[in-house]
Order: sequence, then structure tokens, then C-alpha cells
Amino acid sequence: IQKYIQQARGPRSPNQNWATFLRNHASQIWACDFLQTYDALFRTLFVFVLIELGSRRVVHFGVTRHPTDTWIAQQLREATPWGKGPKYLIRDRDDKYGPLFARVADGTDIEVLKTPVRTPKANAICERFIGSLKRECLDHMLGLQRNQLHRLVTEFVDYYNHSSPHQG
Repeated sequence: IQKYIQQARGPRSPNQNWATFLRNHASQIWACDFLQTYDALFRTLFVFVLIELGSRRVVHFGVTRHPTDTWIAQQLREATPWGKGPKYLIRDRDDKYGPLFARVADGTDIEVLKTPVRTPKANAICERFIGSLKRECLDHMLGLQRNQLHRLVTEFVDYYNHSSPHQG
């Protein structure tokens, strides 16, 4: 069986694997993802996060009730003023990212990398931040509306970027 699998796949190339790529280009990579949460009336809110992998600093975030392609593209525009952004952007395969998001990324010379299917570690740093935001902040406080959630996340991001142990 091993002989036939090798023929079907071809020989393995000496290219770098995902972990090596992330380690080699960490200062040039951002990652993005969504956190779904609820307000006091159990209405859905989404927090969109952009994080730089090299420094693990949250670059930008936004809060909305309806994450459309237009809104997500605007968040990327706000995070990359004057076209200054990373070389690569890691995102998952969510349908929320549409053609407008891809055009904004192309316009700022960002190569969008979709995470492979069923690979939870492919976007691990962003997922870890979202887990920390949820466990350390949002599980203890209940926002009444979008603006209050935005203030809560702003305070947590300020703490995370300046005072948390990963920065030491």
C-alpha cells in the first residue's frame, strides 16, 4: 500500500511546512477570526479580531450584529490605513469573507491564506486570544448593547496589548 500511496501523492517536496512558514514569516502575518457572543437580551453579537502573529498584538477589532462582506472589508480598510499592512493574512473558510474582502486585501497587497480544512492549530494564536477574551472578560460581564460590548473589548485589548504576560 505504501508504494501505491507514494505514486498517487508523488514524492514529498522539501518545502517548508505550516509551522515553519509561520515561524519564518511571523512578523509579516496577521490572523483574523470571529467570536460570537450574546447581549443581555440574548441577541447575537460578533467580534471581529485582527492579530499580528509576531508580537501577538491585537491590531484591530470590531463589533457588529450582522457581519456582512461589506462590513468585514471596511474593518480591513480601517486596520490597514494608507495601504500599510502585512504580507499575509490568515483566515478560516467562513462564508462571511466575500469578494469585497478579497478585493480590499488585493488592493493592499495582502495575500490571504485560508486555513486548511479541519486544522484547529492553523490559526492557533488568534484562536487563543479569542478564548482568552471569552474566558477572562466576556464570561464575567454581560453587555447590554453593541456599544457596551465594544467598550469591554477595548479595555481587554488594551490590557492584552500592554499588560498581559505574553508581552513580557
